[in-house]
Amino acid sequence: MLFWPGILLLITVWQTPEYSHGPLIPVLSGLLFLRQLKTEPVMSGPLNRQPGVALMGLSIALGLAGQMVETPMVTAAAMILWFGAILLICFGWQQGRRFWPPILHLFFMMPLPTTIYYQVSITLQLISAELGVWLLRLMNVPVFLDGYIIDLGVIKLHVAEACSGLRYLFPILSFSYIFAILFHGSLVTKGILLLSAAPIAVVMNSARIAIAGMIVQYQGPAHLEGFSHFFEGWVIFVLSVLMLFGLARLLLMFRPDKMGLVDALDLDFSGLAAQARRIQLIEPSRALAGMAILTMGAAILWQTFPTIRTVEPPRAELASFPTHIGNWSGEAPIYLDPAVARALNAQDYSLRNYRNAAGEEVEVFAAWFRDQTVSGAHSPEICLPNSGWEFASFIRRDIGPDLGIQKPFPINRAVIQRGEDRLLVYYYFVQNGRQVAWDFGSKLWLFWDSFVHGRKDGGLVRLVTPIARGETEAAADLRLQDMARALDSRLPRFFPGPV
Repeated sequence: MLFWPGILLLITVWQTPEYSHGPLIPVLSGLLFLRQLKTEPVMSGPLNRQPGVALMGLSIALGLAGQMVETPMVTAAAMILWFGAILLICFGWQQGRRFWPPILHLFFMMPLPTTIYYQVSITLQLISAELGVWLLRLMNVPVFLDGYIIDLGVIKLHVAEACSGLRYLFPILSFSYIFAILFHGSLVTKGILLLSAAPIAVVMNSARIAIAGMIVQYQGPAHLEGFSHFFEGWVIFVLSVLMLFGLARLLLMFRPDKMGLVDALDLDFSGLAAQARRIQLIEPSRALAGMAILTMGAAILWQTFPTIRTVEPPRAELASFPTHIGNWSGEAPIYLDPAVARALNAQDYSLRNYRNAAGEEVEVFAAWFRDQTVSGAHSPEICLPNSGWEFASFIRRDIGPDLGIQKPFPINRAVIQRGEDRLLVYYYFVQNGRQVAWDFGSKLWLFWDSFVHGRKDGGLVRLVTPIARGETEAAADLRLQDMARALDSRLPRFFPGPV
């Protein structure tokens, strides 16, 4: 099935708290479509179906590309465009284009790209923590925000733990989208309601931090666990929805007609069954037949992709990875836990700690994958949080000028934290002699290389160093940059370039 990897991705992410609302999205989008269909007349005669056919071709091309570069998120997005193409083909451009609200709503069932997710999450967590600490100080509760630790004296909370309610930002955003569609008002008013989801989530989490601080101050830490279990999950969602209704009521006060909240929401969902029966009125057309043939043909074409010629150039095994790199001396190799190794599914890897004369430590991990369409490099953005580490900061940058080399050296730079322990992480992907920081960019290069050069191999390089108590991040950066500079000339043996 052409879109099956995307469907599997959605089923997987829907089992996480952040996207547990996902199964409801297609149902709600269907209801929005049927509700809107009540306002649309039955069209007959010649229809302009060409835009739908063009969108169908684009969705199938994206679906194939997503399969080939093993990026299920692209396949899932292509599936949503495919549904949009069906509406344009069935109803024609003039009428079908007005059904964009339910199609756009389907994107709320998809996960954000991991890089964007962590950048948004980290930013909102820190804002929540700052605001929550400010509220506590207003109430004369002693509290200290030390980087990513909320110190309440007798107990310390990690920012990610204190702000766990932000995981419900996405269902709140989805609800605010539907709320804005059903709300009778100007585009500005609808935009305010839609964009209010993030501030509402931040305010709710700030209140959660403030209440937790007051419980610790007046009741003791023993009572905090019960509050934390109560004041998360759907409780936060319900309170956020009530805040959204309150914002809508406030906006209505500025209307000259003084409309009530009940009247301002179009909640008429009667007669939807009759609208669903209108599907029988869709007229057969060559475009519809072509859509079915094109989709089935693309699914059959995909089955031929694994037979594409594959070139595997000679390379050195990572078992021979050097034990001395510049000023760094390696310790004994570290072997991954069998379960972790199976999840990684790399055909070759090396994991070793290195120390310099000052006793400073850098962990070097390198993994090579023979066929990235079957098993590819797993971004640490996904793996690290699953092992208990949380991202405190994340940027993508070129450190070539810092290394003093005359070429780009793109990396992902992250500070991760678990409790009060902090690590600085550099990582990047290696694809046919290229160094790529963006994981999706690496997938695009895989797509190109597999067809043009027959190359499907590639790898991941990750450098990690601990940030000691009282140490600056800049000092840790110098360690990783020294290692990265020394590694640069040694990696091509293990990750060969063009042949």
